[in-house]
Amino acid sequence: MHIDDCFLLGHIVKTHGIKGQVVAFFDVDYPEDYDELESVFLEQQGRLVPFFIAGMEPQAKGRFIIKFEDIDTIEQAEKLRNVSLYLPLDELPELEEGQFYFHDVIGYRVVDQSHGPLGTVKEFYDMPQQQLMAMDYNGEEMLVPVLDDVFLRADHDTKELHVNLPEGLLEVYTQPGTPDDADDRDE
Repeated sequence: MHIDDCFLLGHIVKTHGIKGQVVAFFDVDYPEDYDELESVFLEQQGRLVPFFIAGMEPQAKGRFIIKFEDIDTIEQAEKLRNVSLYLPLDELPELEEGQFYFHDVIGYRVVDQSHGPLGTVKEFYDMPQQQLMAMDYNGEEMLVPVLDDVFLRADHDTKELHVNLPEGLLEVYTQPGTPDDADDRDE
């Protein structure tokens, strides 16, 4: 299995107990969709290695206590700390009409309903307060908040992401000068 054929499910946070269990955080919108997994792929030395799940217990806020087959000691489990968990793309839940996965729109042209074509989707950032889309806009990175009323639709045939940018956001990236320049004029 290649990493390009998978999506990042989450990562192992720490060990749990002395019998090889680990605590994993699933960094997905609906962690409960994955509470009956039989196996996952763990990234080890740049490769994805299948690990079979002997037991899994949901905790709060996307955390699970997982017991992998053949991991029976705290020492074995400790080697899995901070390791990323992956699943094949075909195990992603079905989306409702108009929804899309972030990885599906990387490279799409961003088209604003008022300003027309703006740039290209580079990546998405998962920040503590909210998610942001990074877009290449005139050779600069522009960050757009991921909100339902901003993202209108993804057209997979034309590879376009249609948006309605918040008022004033584009101007932040097009206005000459910086706030520091204003401070210099006051002196």
